[in-house]
Amino acid sequence: MYIITGAAGFIGSALLRALNKRGVTNILAVDNLGQSEKWRNLVKGDYLAYLRREDFIERIREDNLLDSLEPEFGPPGFPGGISRVRAIFHLGACSSTTERNADYLIQNNLTYSKILCDYALRRGIRYIQASSAATYGDGGQGFDDDAAKLSSLRPLNMYGYSKHLFDLWALRTHRLESIASVKFFNVYGPNEYHKGEMRSMAHKAFGQVRQQGKIRLFKSRRADYADGGQLRDFIYVKDCAEILLKLAEKPGANGIFNLGTGRARSWNDLAAAVFAAMEVRPDIEYIPMPEELQGKYQYFTQAGMKRLEEALEEPLAFHTLEAGVADYLRNYLLTEDAYL
Repeated sequence: MYIITGAAGFIGSALLRALNKRGVTNILAVDNLGQSEKWRNLVKGDYLAYLRREDFIERIREDNLLDSLEPEFGPPGFPGGISRVRAIFHLGACSSTTERNADYLIQNNLTYSKILCDYALRRGIRYIQASSAATYGDGGQGFDDDAAKLSSLRPLNMYGYSKHLFDLWALRTHRLESIASVKFFNVYGPNEYHKGEMRSMAHKAFGQVRQQGKIRLFKSRRADYADGGQLRDFIYVKDCAEILLKLAEKPGANGIFNLGTGRARSWNDLAAAVFAAMEVRPDIEYIPMPEELQGKYQYFTQAGMKRLEEALEEPLAFHTLEAGVADYLRNYLLTEDAYL
């Protein structure tokens, strides 16, 4: 069995579908659906059981997760029933970079993660945790995923700080030697539709072109970057899912790992890819950056990918920005069914 927290979320649902494509359906999906539209991300998924986050945490605390599932699905080895947990992918978190309730973020992104990490280590279960490139702050210290450099990082928002605190805890307590903490960079792709303002610019740009015929990008407030020339490491969600599966298969690949493409591209490049995929003449309007983002805005991100490549012992290949955007728009957003 595989456990995915945040299974109805953006990356979690992409991972679930990637497992399905490998013929794996013995999956426990954990999330907190509430009144959101996240449930749509699960419609095509094939999984054994769903648990609300609160129920899942309670069973983890009581250390009776599998026992509590047996009455409904049968004991390990029972046809179609539960089986030994091979890996926990902890992707469930508040991912809003503008969330201001620090106590909520600490509880949801740190305390919950500690509980689940220790459960996995006690049981000898492979544990893979979602961290974030937001931990790097303004990038002034670079984007090196060497754990020895963690103490020098200064996140710019509470979301990034909550993720950073887990990484620091895992390092100081030596748990990082037995788990993988993955720092996702700018992820885009199908199943992000419920994320509101936290959707990728690829999705927002698609909507802008459809509604207004043009894309709006922030003006630069730095002389060394042109308007729309700010740089990001954009990575397609399908590539993220494949890397997570590779990490699950490599129990010795432990520590902190960046997950981007290793190549920074500009917002102008992203806009050009969207226009090309939609076969629309480019039209970009540059708008002032909101006051609340000034001083908290990253002008450059680029994942160092050497450690991940060495840990997986194979060369890494990702969609180019143009190929990923084209697949996303043409095979999802421009079709009648936009879901993975």
